[in-house]
Amino acid sequence: MPKGYWIARVDVHDAEQYGKYVAANKKPFAEYGARFIVRGAPFENPEGGSRARNVVIEFPSYQAALDCYHSPGYQAAKALRANAGIGDIVIIEGYDGPQPG
Repeated sequence: MPKGYWIARVDVHDAEQYGKYVAANKKPFAEYGARFIVRGAPFENPEGGSRARNVVIEFPSYQAALDCYHSPGYQAAKALRANAGIGDIVIIEGYDGPQPG
């Protein structure tokens, strides 16, 4: 079964409030098996637009990624993030098919 991922791009305007969101999302992330793959690391943006912070979170399955986002625990955390900045989140199913080479 393919894993699921959240791909998030965020511009944080209120670091203190964003910190409250980060603290609040720990419980639902643990509950749904989230694992950070990328978390605000240095990056280069050779094409298209970008935001200041990029995050990739891996879940055991696409369904777990969806369930986490829609869970009451994450929705409560999300409410804390609402005024802390602006961002985009994509929830996507991983790929387990053939690879190049």
